[in-house]
Amino acid sequence: MVLKEPGWYIQSIRDIRPRIYVAGERVKDPYEHHNTRPVLNAIAKTYELALSPEHAHIAAAESHLTGEPINRFNRVCLSTEDLVRRVELNMLLSQKTGTCNYRCVGCDALTALYSITYEMDQRLKTSYHERLKAFLKHVQGQDLACSGALTDPKGDRRKRPKEQVDPDLYLHVVKKRDDGIIVRGCKVHQSGAFGVHEIIVLPGMTFRPGEEEYAVAFAIPNGTKGLTFIMQETAQDAERRAAREEHTGLPDYGVRTTCMLVFDDVFVPWERVFMCGEVEFTRELVMRFASMHRTSGAACKAGFGDVVIGAAYAIAEYNGLSGAHYIRDRLTDMLWANEAMRGLALAAAYRGVRTSSGAYVPDPILANTAKLESVEAFTRLLVAASDIAGGLVVTMPSEANLDSPDVGAWVKKFLVGAPEAPVEHRLRMFKFLQSWVAGPHLAGAIHGGGSPAAQRIAIFALSDLKAKKALAEELAGIREEKH
Repeated sequence: MVLKEPGWYIQSIRDIRPRIYVAGERVKDPYEHHNTRPVLNAIAKTYELALSPEHAHIAAAESHLTGEPINRFNRVCLSTEDLVRRVELNMLLSQKTGTCNYRCVGCDALTALYSITYEMDQRLKTSYHERLKAFLKHVQGQDLACSGALTDPKGDRRKRPKEQVDPDLYLHVVKKRDDGIIVRGCKVHQSGAFGVHEIIVLPGMTFRPGEEEYAVAFAIPNGTKGLTFIMQETAQDAERRAAREEHTGLPDYGVRTTCMLVFDDVFVPWERVFMCGEVEFTRELVMRFASMHRTSGAACKAGFGDVVIGAAYAIAEYNGLSGAHYIRDRLTDMLWANEAMRGLALAAAYRGVRTSSGAYVPDPILANTAKLESVEAFTRLLVAASDIAGGLVVTMPSEANLDSPDVGAWVKKFLVGAPEAPVEHRLRMFKFLQSWVAGPHLAGAIHGGGSPAAQRIAIFALSDLKAKKALAEELAGIREEKH
């Protein structure tokens, strides 16, 4: 049996002892620190669901390389059914954790690399695809969690990588050796990267001839010398360190957690290098990854939407307003927005495209549309939730006041709602919703998987406007005369 227990996963990350910094201080144990433990809990859930009789048909799969049972996050998508299951898994995990599952980028990177390395080997006679399959067998056989790393700091956005004052603002190869390569740079916005066993690095943009040192893809184990994780800092992160976890809104899984991932002259052996200088393949690699990840992102938002809608409905009940016509209208708006996200994510998967390697990626136009719509829909959803909840979603006092001999009685007296809702439940649900409407989730929805501008560019570039024009001209009776 390949599938591992959640407890095994947590202990394995503790044993790695990643080099993590929170607010300038080194984290000694990632499971004992308030800001890092929620990430491990969320990833542990991916292990739990794969072993669950109720959810294994979604969360587990079969390896096409060995025939063994594996976590679905370690399976290359080889059919539209695989793509649909990935969408369902993302929605399920968002419903179960209320935060990022931290494994999407790694999984999406595997499928994109699987197809691109095959095409590179076919055209260039390289051995990248066989290396990737060997790595995949390693990951599947050990039931390892993978993260993906793409986004470079970029520096001055007007300039190409080599024009930057500091060449390290884009991760790049600084040296090639007989046994491997040395890389230097940084990847930013890395969701939970310290909580995985393997980090898969992809180029973050299309590179041009002359920029070969930046066109690099590889995998390295967490704990590799030269890797440092510098954690994000939001008001919620600071609060989590200061408050009791049960008072933070999402006690077990926390808000989405990201980090800077610094590569300080990191050595990568050749058997773990999947691209090194092939700039002509970077555009398609990024595009295929984007199709995968933007579909995943829309699916996550639909799962998040389910719990935000549930929280808004609960607060309406606690306030005694669940039957009010205005509240029902706002809830209907939320349901409408959420099902639009869910439907587009599923449509992109069902319309998946087969590559020459046999791997499938979601329909690229629908994938970008799903992500772009999820930004708009999730924004509307959070605004509606704020409207339903009222001002207490941000002005409520801490639940800790209930234990105060001085003010606890007043908080219980004046923050009472409908009689069937205890004050403790009301405060806790307000705090839960606060983490959504006044936390980092909105910015994460906007920029996760690429900013809306990137999706707009992709939709326009991929759409065949001339074909649509021809349809209109034919129906309008406009035909070119043939001479």
